[in-house]
Parts: sequence; structure tokens; C-alpha cells
Amino acid sequence: MLKRASEQDQSVALYWDFENLHASLCEARQEGAYSKQDNRFKVQEPLIDVQAVVELAASFGPIAIDRAYCNWQYFSRYRDALLQSAVELIQLFPPGGTAKNGADIKLCLDAMEDMGRFDHIGTVIIVSGDSDFMPLSQKVKAAGRTLIGVGARKATNRHWAKSCHAFRYYENLVEGLPQSTLSPAQQDQSAMATPAAEIFQRALRLLAEAKGDAWVNQAAIWPMIKRLDPTFDLREHGHADFLALLTAFAALVDVKDGEADQLVRLR
Repeated sequence: MLKRASEQDQSVALYWDFENLHASLCEARQEGAYSKQDNRFKVQEPLIDVQAVVELAASFGPIAIDRAYCNWQYFSRYRDALLQSAVELIQLFPPGGTAKNGADIKLCLDAMEDMGRFDHIGTVIIVSGDSDFMPLSQKVKAAGRTLIGVGARKATNRHWAKSCHAFRYYENLVEGLPQSTLSPAQQDQSAMATPAAEIFQRALRLLAEAKGDAWVNQAAIWPMIKRLDPTFDLREHGHADFLALLTAFAALVDVKDGEADQLVRLR
């Protein structure tokens, strides 16, 4: 019998019904912008902020599987964004000129197989608003895993959204994101307006959102930063270690003692 990984060791499996989200965003801009056949079968302009979804997934733990299902011959302009996030691409050809590409079926089968093979998967994230995934939600819950859904607000089936443990609307992940995550007052301080400061604050925000509490464990911040950007090197940003980074950005946070670790929150 497989032994389930401890909560702190559990990882995330992220599955994208990629065309579903892209089509939903197209239709949200203009009705019929994607659904017409002559629009579907042509190279698509990028609309999805891939990094925003990957960062949401990373807030739940280390990403073990990041797999996207689509007929990729029309989505080549997403190439750089997908490569930067290390997304595994699954090519699906539709069986007919007007048929669906079958992403939902293949995705469901893979998710079930992965849960059976990998006991360390604690959270399953499905990027789609399609009600076809409702049977999968029942299986994920029966397997004792946490199910998170992500979909476009107007196109998401409400029954599917409510069948998840939590559902995030894509628009909320990207809406109102400033070019810099720093406040105007902080941007005036050149020492604070740095890539290191931005990723530090992103990590805190994502951890707080996942926890449902503004106060997060100090020990969780560095692993979160590394999940957001595995190439991040403290020394390249002028910090000898993580404690030096915390000291440099002390003006951005409040700190208090917790039961087993210090707790940190953004001001």
C-alpha cells in the first residue's frame, strides 16, 4: 500500500485545457471571435498570462506536473511563455474539421493515472471552465486530494466551479496587476524598486492568499521565491543569504513571533 506524503512534502499537478481558456478569453472580448470556424483554425494571438496561473499553482506547493493539452499548431505564439514556465505540451488533433480536440478526455485520464502513480500529489489544479470535468472532481475528492479550478468568469460552468474545493477566476489573477508590485511611495525609493523586492512581495502575497491569512511563516518565503523563479540567486541581487534579504526589505513588512517560527506580513 502506498504511503501518502506528508502535507509539507506534497506537490501540485497542474493541467491546462488550454484551448478552452484561450477561447473563453477571445469570446469575452467579442462574441463569436473564436467560435466561428474560420477563426478557430488559424494562428492565434496570445491572450493568456501563463505565468500568472503558474504562480497561483506554485502558491500551493512545488509543481511536479505542469501539462497543457491543445492542438498546438494554432498556438505557436505562446511558445516563449510556455517554455519559460516549463509547461509540457500534449498535442491533440481533432478527429474532424468541426470536432473537439478531446482535451478533456485525455486530461481526465492522465490526471487519474498520475494520482494513482504519484502519492506525493496533494493538489490538482484544472485550468478550464468546462462542466465536462465534474466527474473528475468527484474522483479527485475521493482520492483525498485537493482540487482547485481556474477558468474565465463568463465562460465557467457554475456547477463545475462549485464542485471544486476552491475556484479562481482567471481575470482575478491578472486584473489590475501593476507593472511593479511596489506601492508608489516604495517606488520612489530606488533601493526598493528592484526585481528582488518585487519577487519578495509576490511570494508573500501568494502565500497569504493560499493560507487565507496575511501572516505567513518566515520559513515558507524562500521556498516560495524559488518556486516562482528557480534561477533567482540571492548573491546576484546583492544579498549574502535570505536573512540579509529580509533585513534589506524590513521596511516592507511587519514581523511577529509565532509558535514555531516568526510570522511576516506585507505592510
